Amino acid sequence: MIIDCHGHFTTAPEPHNLWRKAQIAAYQAGEPFPQYPVISDEEIVDVIENNQLRLLRERGADMTVFSPRASAMEHHVGNEQVSESWSRACNDLIARVVSLFPDSFIGVCQLPQSPGVPVDRSIAELERCVLELGFVGLNLSPDPSGGLWDGLPLTDPSWFPMYEKMIELDVPAMIHVSSSCNPNFHATGAHYINADTTAFMQLLQGDLFGEFPELRFIIPHGGGAVPYHWGRYRGLADMLGKPDLSTHLMKNVFFDTCVYHQPGIDLLFKVIDLDNILFGSEMVGAVRGIDATTGHHFDDTKRYVDAAGLSTDEQEQVYSGNARRVYPRLDVALSKRGR
Repeated sequence: MIIDCHGHFTTAPEPHNLWRKAQIAAYQAGEPFPQYPVISDEEIVDVIENNQLRLLRERGADMTVFSPRASAMEHHVGNEQVSESWSRACNDLIARVVSLFPDSFIGVCQLPQSPGVPVDRSIAELERCVLELGFVGLNLSPDPSGGLWDGLPLTDPSWFPMYEKMIELDVPAMIHVSSSCNPNFHATGAHYINADTTAFMQLLQGDLFGEFPELRFIIPHGGGAVPYHWGRYRGLADMLGKPDLSTHLMKNVFFDTCVYHQPGIDLLFKVIDLDNILFGSEMVGAVRGIDATTGHHFDDTKRYVDAAGLSTDEQEQVYSGNARRVYPRLDVALSKRGR
């Protein structure tokens, strides 16, 4: 079985996107939010079957861990009420996709984070998504400000209530920022990779997993710059008096394979232990074009993994075993279906 741990609903029906624009306009005008539109099952089926599901089948995968569009989370837009309403609408739409295609998609939620608002105010939506909608994880932004980085690091005690709830619910978080309001940082080309790398360094500087040994984080996009500079981070850990990264972080931190060329994937597997790599593509996401040097889509990451020289057992671990271990609720859901 092949599980893609990193998928976003980047092709949501247009009424959903138009409602978002209307919601923001209403907030700016000091008016009540408009009523969310009626979106038929047929509209959802159409955009899924012609995009994510088609590619899933064409590329040979079986299931996607599916969440709202990351660049549209926009925690920095509006206020707490705007974020709450938008997150609930996005998560409900994911739940509908999962209900229509239960064998191909399983949900991960967006949180209603908002700059300056304690993250524990997002716990209710996490509980709703996991306990009522059957979601198996969450996307957690280390920078709700959208590129200003004016909050506290992930190791600060202000985050601890969220971590305690994650452990209670037995769900991991993918560390994932949203769009950038800072013109210095292109959202997908700079802000995303900056955030991945920054999150890892924040974790390295602290002792979060000594406090929460059951906590699990997926750092996407191949871990940002971390695998490429692995020696730097090993050296920094030594300079800061931290244990070796294998025990300090890598029992709790995992990377995906959203790396869009063969040399990058090869480096990832050479540097990072196999136990810490989950297959992911982020397809129909950050990079949608065709690589002129290969003739294939950049985000068809299965091709790279297939060509990485892994044994059959190693491929099974990366393609499904690690995801089922890191997302226990996913494993339970699949096991109930005999998969």
